[in-house]
Amino acid sequence: MSAPGVLSFTQQVWEQVLAKMKRALVYLDAACAESLHWGCGSTRLLEAVGSPACHLREFEPDAAGGGAEQPKAVFVLSCLLKGRTVETLRDIIRRSHFQYCVVVTAVSHAVHLTANHVPAAAAAELEGQQPVFEQLEEKLCEWMGNLNYTAEVLHAPLLLAPVAPYLALTPSFASLFPLLPQDVHLLNSARPDKRRMGSLAEVDATALTPELLLQIRCLVSGLSSLCEHLGVREECFAVGSFSRIIASDLANYAPAKNRRKTASGRASVVFVDRTLDLTGAVGHHGDNLVEKIISVLPQLPGHTNDVMVNMVELTALQAKEENHNMVAPGCLAQSNDTAAKALWEALLSTKHKEAVMEVRRHLVEAASRENLPIKMSMGRVTPGQLTSYIQLFKNNHKALMNHCGLLQLGLATVQTLKHPQTAKWDNFLAFERLLLQSIGESAMSIVLNQLLPMIKPSNQRTSDDYSPEELLILLIYIYSVTGEFTVDKDLGEAEEKLKKALAHVFCEESELSPLLQKITGCDSSINLTLHKSQVAVDELFTLLRDIAGARDLMKQFKSVYVPGSHTHQASYKPLLKQVVEEIFNPERPDPVDIEHMSSGLTDLLKTGFSMFMKVSRPHPSDHPILILFMVGGITVSEAKMVKDLVLSLKPGTQVIVLSTRLLKPLNIPELLFATDRLHPDLGF
Repeated sequence: MSAPGVLSFTQQVWEQVLAKMKRALVYLDAACAESLHWGCGSTRLLEAVGSPACHLREFEPDAAGGGAEQPKAVFVLSCLLKGRTVETLRDIIRRSHFQYCVVVTAVSHAVHLTANHVPAAAAAELEGQQPVFEQLEEKLCEWMGNLNYTAEVLHAPLLLAPVAPYLALTPSFASLFPLLPQDVHLLNSARPDKRRMGSLAEVDATALTPELLLQIRCLVSGLSSLCEHLGVREECFAVGSFSRIIASDLANYAPAKNRRKTASGRASVVFVDRTLDLTGAVGHHGDNLVEKIISVLPQLPGHTNDVMVNMVELTALQAKEENHNMVAPGCLAQSNDTAAKALWEALLSTKHKEAVMEVRRHLVEAASRENLPIKMSMGRVTPGQLTSYIQLFKNNHKALMNHCGLLQLGLATVQTLKHPQTAKWDNFLAFERLLLQSIGESAMSIVLNQLLPMIKPSNQRTSDDYSPEELLILLIYIYSVTGEFTVDKDLGEAEEKLKKALAHVFCEESELSPLLQKITGCDSSINLTLHKSQVAVDELFTLLRDIAGARDLMKQFKSVYVPGSHTHQASYKPLLKQVVEEIFNPERPDPVDIEHMSSGLTDLLKTGFSMFMKVSRPHPSDHPILILFMVGGITVSEAKMVKDLVLSLKPGTQVIVLSTRLLKPLNIPELLFATDRLHPDLGF
């Protein structure tokens, strides 16, 4: 039996939920569907339901109800049972014939008490009781139309979508993103009667909006359940001001106190703010095939971390555009297919070239096992060669069924290699390398001026030119990697030229992309005036300056830029790499920027005594398990880097990388410029 981890946690929680589903009509929300998708797959759900017809529906206001032959319903929800969620439950149940309803929420009862403004002292006295859930059970019976019918409301921590044994994401927190100085201004203006906060360093839990605080508490509740499954008492650490709020909330989460007393294992949980290093998130230096796949293929509807793979090639349909929607898409998550899962994990942890060869090897072996007439070819792997192997399975139903997962990953690879955006990936990489060299040699104004000729209106752009969104990616790269810079007259002029060019390009777009619609606040290009465009661009540059100053509060992790010398070129050194190296530094100095969060009085006393007695302060390398949580998303190559680094610096340490989502470069402009970080939509 392997050590408990993210996969066993997710599967164990799902098994408890699936046990309730026999012969039920099942409603899932998007985040829970994504957890199931990566954790056990929909086939496991169909087995659990066990009726010949599958009754699986998306939980949404217009969802169809259950007919007279469907007396049982199970609702699996990632959110608090409050506001719109409860209204949707009511509406679905009222238009159905249910006699037995089970509602599963991923959020613990303790957080429901907080959401209903029950003071902490009163909540502590309710231990073992669940009044919020009990009240909803009564309501469910009322809506079903008979108080003698059966209703159950229970908590199951369906927090994670496990992408690999060492990597898991939190789909219901995909838009959670660290705050920026701009958000501090908004917080200040919302509380004119209170003391003004001068910087992010002064923002604590009491200063946040109620919605954001509650969202953090929902995340903390799920993480506490993960620690319980791992059997550990956790020490919490943070790098960055937003991470500090989350780490402190976990350290002082009241329901975890009893669990920690009895836990036999120990773990360090280190939260890191994504905003401290956006270079790694928008850069194209990660030499990884999966990063390219998730960047170029269309997103799987309702998902944040998986893509649609066009499967028409394996059917008798012609590969015309109109046929693409007739065949269900393939995807990357292959939770029930051992061979495909092995290939997926290999793709996550190898470089692009090796990954493509690995896809070929798996296809050749599968074809040989099915006695298909394969022509072996060595040398470079081409999309055409992979396609010819995949085509062998086309008219062989048994072979198709046996290797369906592998063929989905094979087609994802082919479609990515052929995609025009993949060729552009190398252009980005070349330009980023050029930027790294010029940042060391020139002033920021000169670096920005290099971008000017690349800003072209839509009627002058070819496929090789950069779209407005891609220009934003390059700007984020420049401001994040440069960090602190001196603001002078030249810089002001360079920024003004860029702003002017961008504002005009936005106005001249024939059609506004969804991102540009959010940034400009206009749903069509007809309504976008130059003035509106200029206001939007000004706001973009305010946020870019915030990004450049994101590491100002750091003492040790001040820079991600390594200047060039006579022997080596200038380069980028990921913040995560610096953090992991510092955690396992053999000298074990007291971490400067990796802040320990005390959980209550004993810890505070330890810290106090350590000033005049030799009391060892908690250190993140103290424990056999390291959980690293990147708040705001992580890339595939960053997660691999953390796993490999820990293995080389301290073999034997179990490392678990968690994050809010798997990132592609385009996610960052969305999270930075088009997301209301202070007011997440909790549905009430």
